[in-house]
Amino acid sequence: MKTYKYLTSAVLMCSLLILSSFSGDGYKVGDQVADFKLKNVDGKTVSMADFEDAKGFIIVFTCNHCPYAKMYEERIMQLDEKYASQGYPVIAINPNDPVKQPEDSFDKMKERAEEKGYSFPYVLDDTQEIAKRFGAAYTPHTFVVEKKGTNYKVAYIGAIDDNYRDAASAKKFYVEDAVDALLEGKAPANPSVKGVGCSIKWKS
Repeated sequence: MKTYKYLTSAVLMCSLLILSSFSGDGYKVGDQVADFKLKNVDGKTVSMADFEDAKGFIIVFTCNHCPYAKMYEERIMQLDEKYASQGYPVIAINPNDPVKQPEDSFDKMKERAEEKGYSFPYVLDDTQEIAKRFGAAYTPHTFVVEKKGTNYKVAYIGAIDDNYRDAASAKKFYVEDAVDALLEGKAPANPSVKGVGCSIKWKS
């Protein structure tokens, strides 16, 4: 019971933070996305251009410590398991300042990725430049990016599904619907859905 109360309290605190810090800056649906190079937990740099056969990407701004990120962790892993082979791999980006949140340090990222067996890159946005460019505001904030020739375009922004507490109770699967539509050559029916999460821990 104590654990449940702590988790509930942490989630409420994160919600209040994100509601007070949400920004509309950054990429919008339809915008062209600039590639990036970020350090992965294996020590190598990762960019979208590295995935020559990709049709697009599921880019998730996430982290170790956030209760929302933890509740969505298995679902993010399942998204990569389902869609990487179809051309839409996950790239997880940790944008948080480890000074403000030590649990989100690079060493802790490596531990988490190894412990959970991530099949996707888990990269550190050390300067927070990429999070700002995307307009990421919370964790987990998700962007589905479609590859168009040698360019990349935002096709969906927002929540993963409609139930952060319980995956089994979710009824709307926004990211899956968006990727499925793109794989069929269609635009996502709901290209932007408001999400919830912990505010990104910006550097002072």
